[in-house]
Amino acid sequence: MSQPSNYYRHHVFFCLNVREDGAECCTNYGADAAFDYMKSRVKALKLNGKDKVRINRAGCFDRCSEGPLLVVYPEAIWYRYVDNEDIDEIIESHLLQGKVVERLLA
Repeated sequence: MSQPSNYYRHHVFFCLNVREDGAECCTNYGADAAFDYMKSRVKALKLNGKDKVRINRAGCFDRCSEGPLLVVYPEAIWYRYVDNEDIDEIIESHLLQGKVVERLLA
């Protein structure tokens, strides 16, 4: 039997959980805007689709005090980001060149 292949080269998940009790969560730190930005940049760069990149929403990663967070699979690399420049660096370095952005590791 042959090995199954990954449908996407990279699958990126953003924690977009909202805690109803007002407790700390990734959405308090601009995760929604970062998600929208990365999704639009990946599309603009024509990186989206089969054998390429998929950007997805996710629920709570249960690492709220470290947020905002995203994780890139299949490598399972966790990143903390602050702004669109960090997102651009993740796209350029990790998604395009396959190099982990050490300074943003969570």
